[in-house]
Amino acid sequence: MTIENLQKTVKSFCEAREWDQFHNPKDLAIGISTEANELLDIFRFKTDAQMKIMMKSENSREMISEELADTFFFILRFSEMYGFDLDKVLKDKMNKNNKKYPVETAKGNNLKYTEFE
Repeated sequence: MTIENLQKTVKSFCEAREWDQFHNPKDLAIGISTEANELLDIFRFKTDAQMKIMMKSENSREMISEELADTFFFILRFSEMYGFDLDKVLKDKMNKNNKKYPVETAKGNNLKYTEFE
């Protein structure tokens, strides 16, 4: 399924429920943030060893999948309602990041580009 098809699926789901009235940019951004934080909450305070175990657990993977889907839902909805081409914006951002984080400088570290020496 393409991004466009996913957006249409989400749009149909929301239109059937008359949710357009609740999906202004601020509320959709809150939805993205809320769902992303629920994903974060699954991993908060977990050690690397605990997270490895979680990633092998069917129950944990189901919880993670639901939060990923919820976050993706709001991203798709925002982009569809307000005319953002996700393919284009991601490619544009990756091009910018490629310049900010050249392999020679960024490989093997997670410093912000302003912290490179």
